[in-house]
Amino acid sequence: MDIRPNHTIYINNINDKVKKEELKRSLYALFSQFGQVIDIVAMKTMKMRGQAFVVFKELAAATNALRQLQGFPFYNKPMRIQYAKTDSEVIAKVKGTYGDKEKKKDKKKKAQEPAANLTKKPVVVSNTYKNNKHYMVPDNPPNYILFLSNLPEETNEMMLSMLFNQFPGFKEVRLVPGKHDIAFVEFESESQAGVAKDALQGFRITATCAMKITYAKK
Repeated sequence: MDIRPNHTIYINNINDKVKKEELKRSLYALFSQFGQVIDIVAMKTMKMRGQAFVVFKELAAATNALRQLQGFPFYNKPMRIQYAKTDSEVIAKVKGTYGDKEKKKDKKKKAQEPAANLTKKPVVVSNTYKNNKHYMVPDNPPNYILFLSNLPEETNEMMLSMLFNQFPGFKEVRLVPGKHDIAFVEFESESQAGVAKDALQGFRITATCAMKITYAKK
């Protein structure tokens, strides 16, 4: 049965061995390429294991993510994605606050004007690629291998692969043993590496770490 399009998407069949914080970071890295993610709900209770909700600011972003990532092999299990039944039912049930915000807005508007303003601020930093033009990084001559730096400590191969394998020509991610903040990503050609470099320059895997991408030294 079809469910109406929604800002919130529901994902199940997630590998339940993944730790909650790593799962949320990986979901954020994967889904924020489609638009601004304002919340991710993932719980490890028996009832909610293997499931998560991703809330997008824009409906179009939720729709695009659902289409593009349906069946995506996430930690070796194909994701099953659908629109959440309603924000209020699903998110309020899981979190107790999010969905009811809209219904209660009119009743509490006068009493909670400052609080209402706070809720408008996104939970995470926006990853709109438009800002990347201003994110200048000193670079080497073009190369089919990219050098990534300023990565957060929790970065893993899975996260980076999910980010870069959306670009044509992606071959592999290579982490550097003993150094969590750098990695290499290999593409089939210099031009394909350049497209990925421009698109993901300054991408924030976490709210505090903006990834720096240069061509690797030859």
